[in-house]
Amino acid sequence: MNADDHPRTPPKLGGVVPFSSCDYPGHLASVVFISGCPWRCHYCHNPHLQARHKGPTTPSWDDTLAWLATRKGLLDAVVFCGGEPLAEHWLPQMMQDSRALGFKIALHTGGAYPARFKQCLPLLDWVGFDVKAPFADYEQVTQIRNSGQAARASLQMLVESGVPFECRTTIHPALHNLDSLLQLAGTLAVQGIQDFVLQPFRASGCSSAMLLQQPVPPGWPDTAMLARLRQLLPGTQVRTH
Repeated sequence: MNADDHPRTPPKLGGVVPFSSCDYPGHLASVVFISGCPWRCHYCHNPHLQARHKGPTTPSWDDTLAWLATRKGLLDAVVFCGGEPLAEHWLPQMMQDSRALGFKIALHTGGAYPARFKQCLPLLDWVGFDVKAPFADYEQVTQIRNSGQAARASLQMLVESGVPFECRTTIHPALHNLDSLLQLAGTLAVQGIQDFVLQPFRASGCSSAMLLQQPVPPGWPDTAMLARLRQLLPGTQVRTH
């Protein structure tokens, strides 16, 4: 454990978005960004949140919680994302604090810390789960060995929990092809998952030369590719925002 992650240290926030209508479907939410992520995904558009530290200008959790108390009746939910929000020791307590104010709780995660995810699941109303690739191929995206094992364990817990969720994959032709996406869709289908969101790569914030030097072709993924995926997961859709 890093000294900065000692339980006595305060939460390390990377920023707060006061209002969002797209981070928790059907709900108006405030989004709390957590600093720190153990993975280094090629397509990451928040690389400034990979390091585990609190920015000098970001609010404290106590200040954020006090502000949230003034938003009761105006916001529906609090969404925790990152970075990887499960990197935060205090995350379960932060969720409890937010729920005590009457807010629903959502989480955006890749499932990098299954033990902490297990702690959070009883507190959650919705999860946006980022599936990077077929689990055996995670290192190609995250650049971290064995990262697929943690993701697989977390997704299995999520499926069994009954908490509403969506699975989504950020895609780029340098990282994904039809075969790999069919393999991933098949794995999700076996677990009973029906909805699958493909998010084409966005260059904003990305620092990966490999991806930036290979533009995403217009209209990719194409109609034929989507038709093949929908044979396995009928709910497959493309989200461009």
